[in-house]
Amino acid sequence: MTSFRTRIGRISRDRGPVILANDYPASARSLEKRTLANVRGLGDHLCGIKLNLHLLLPLGGGEIRGITRAARDRGLAAIADIKLNDIGSTNLAAAERLWGMGFDAVIANPVMGPGGLREVVRRAHRGGRGVIALCHMSAPEARPAYDMPVRRPASRLYRVFLGWALAGGADGVVAGATYPDVIRHCRRAARGRLDVYSPGVGAQGGDPGGAASAGADYLIVGRRIIGARDPVAEARRIQESVLSR
Repeated sequence: MTSFRTRIGRISRDRGPVILANDYPASARSLEKRTLANVRGLGDHLCGIKLNLHLLLPLGGGEIRGITRAARDRGLAAIADIKLNDIGSTNLAAAERLWGMGFDAVIANPVMGPGGLREVVRRAHRGGRGVIALCHMSAPEARPAYDMPVRRPASRLYRVFLGWALAGGADGVVAGATYPDVIRHCRRAARGRLDVYSPGVGAQGGDPGGAASAGADYLIVGRRIIGARDPVAEARRIQESVLSR
């Protein structure tokens, strides 16, 4: 079975590296309808769609399967962003449920520990699914935690998480577009062994060109697209700005 990393890489070569963060506020209505419209209307300018936890919770299993099926039919990867982090049995049960609903990959928080992350990755790869490990969030309030000094070895927490992701065979890491220095470090340290996914483009201040120049393989964009007057035109602009580099 073709790996997740290979599949999304093929899609991005044709359509560019933009992943839609379909993160509507919790108060939004018609979540399923809006999400399906985004999959169908924006698909030519995306390589994937990411569904956050607060969007998944109000939807039923049937609705989620309908969304991931539509993404697959449109040739897009579907990523569940729940920042998975618990004991091993809970992690595996949650991941299996998400893969059963049609997701191609799940985002996990390495704070579960290197052994737990390795086990999730191993189980994912057995079924051709992927795991993207959180390295450094894009939100400014995340910096005190992810830049926290770590004594053994002398480092920063995000660098420790990157090391665990590499050792565990993760398909990628999340490094916010708002922290290009972190992206550059991840790119250099990974040496092609995993991909860098960068959220925070637009609303949080991240620049798509800057993130791509720093080494991001994929750009995760939400409000800049779904909040635009013409979402299709905005998605196309971002796609073209990166592909033309």
